[in-house]
Amino acid sequence: MTLPPEAYLWFKTLHIVGVVVWFAGLFYLVRLFIYHAEAAELEPPLRAAFEQQYGLMERRLANIITTPGLVLTVAMAIGLLISQPAWLHQGWMHAKLGFVAVLVAYHLFCYRLMGQLQAGSCRWSPKQLRALNELPTLLLVVVVMLVVFKAQFPTGAATWLQVGLVVFMAASIQFYARWRRLRQETAAQAAGG
Repeated sequence: MTLPPEAYLWFKTLHIVGVVVWFAGLFYLVRLFIYHAEAAELEPPLRAAFEQQYGLMERRLANIITTPGLVLTVAMAIGLLISQPAWLHQGWMHAKLGFVAVLVAYHLFCYRLMGQLQAGSCRWSPKQLRALNELPTLLLVVVVMLVVFKAQFPTGAATWLQVGLVVFMAASIQFYARWRRLRQETAAQAAGG
């Protein structure tokens, strides 16, 4: 079966759109989990309202944006592989597919966490959820580098600078969250004491 030449470009375009939508959902979904977990610290009437609202937002985000983004990404990736079957014999594609499998597992794990949060049985702390929220960023960087560099995956100083920047960004986010919490605790103690 021969595909028209523009089929590859359509598959690629829609694959990129799917990736953007999927990752937008993944990034925000776990952020909602963090807020949902933090709502447990509120007074009971307020807590119930926030937990209900976060649960609704999580379900809508997961079912209307994140999962359709995943489906579009995978469907268009299959189209790309059909149009470029030689890629299936290249090491960079094997690595990319491995990392994508980890991302799909992460996506499914998010559904499990969402169910636990809505059932009130989630044991993940907001701090642990913040750390979990960094995983798709790291995987995205690796997958994009594999696609761009293919068999010439860089291992020089520029690569380590990129890795360092990603780690710095993740650490900065964690530092800011800790600083914000300490500032709020100090303000609450000053107001109460």
